Amino acid sequence: MKRFFALLTAVIVCMGMTACTAKTVNLSKVESDEVQFVQPSSGDTVATIKTDKGDIKVVLYPEYAPLAVENFITHAQNGYYDGVIFHRVVEDFVIQTGDPEGTGYGGDSIWNLPFSDEFSDNLHHYTGALSMANSGEDTNRSQFFIVTCQPSTTITGEVASLMEQAGWRSEVIETYKQSGGTPNLDYRHTVFGQVYEGLEVAFEISFAKTDSQEKPKETITIQSIEVTVLE
Repeated sequence: MKRFFALLTAVIVCMGMTACTAKTVNLSKVESDEVQFVQPSSGDTVATIKTDKGDIKVVLYPEYAPLAVENFITHAQNGYYDGVIFHRVVEDFVIQTGDPEGTGYGGDSIWNLPFSDEFSDNLHHYTGALSMANSGEDTNRSQFFIVTCQPSTTITGEVASLMEQAGWRSEVIETYKQSGGTPNLDYRHTVFGQVYEGLEVAFEISFAKTDSQEKPKETITIQSIEVTVLE
């Protein structure tokens, strides 16, 4: 177990030393049987995040992250996220929102208490992943982010080898190579959804000019979030 976490830490350090540099990515070209690259179908719960820049459509995974999905859906249906800004934007990394205060320090869960992390080997921080922001273990509240990293030289042979030794499946590593993403966030943040349409909108937000606190100089807000079950 100690060896596992030592290798995992090495991967995180390696990942932190590199950056994604591409400007576009077409996830439809990703050849993977991983859950996040299966198009949503009848019975799946999806959400449309309506922003100033356009709509971002995500499919949710209540079977793997029931608490995070319930929290997100309830907040969305209650209008909790309406008018909330994207308070943190890091190009080729993530766009973050979900804090009614817009500071990055606010927001609460529907239970008025932080809730537990929900990790699954079926869900990872590929590009387009919808994941819970937190301030440490089991501190999930209302904030969430979308991964906007892209394919690059990030997953080198050395890093892929470390990931394999640390326990990532070969299928996951190959999918990361194709899609891009941030494996250093795996098992630290709860993935509970995946963008399946409107990823270009997320990227447009990610390219916004920011201040020294990574807050967009241009106010970008969520107008509303609509949740539906596909027929």
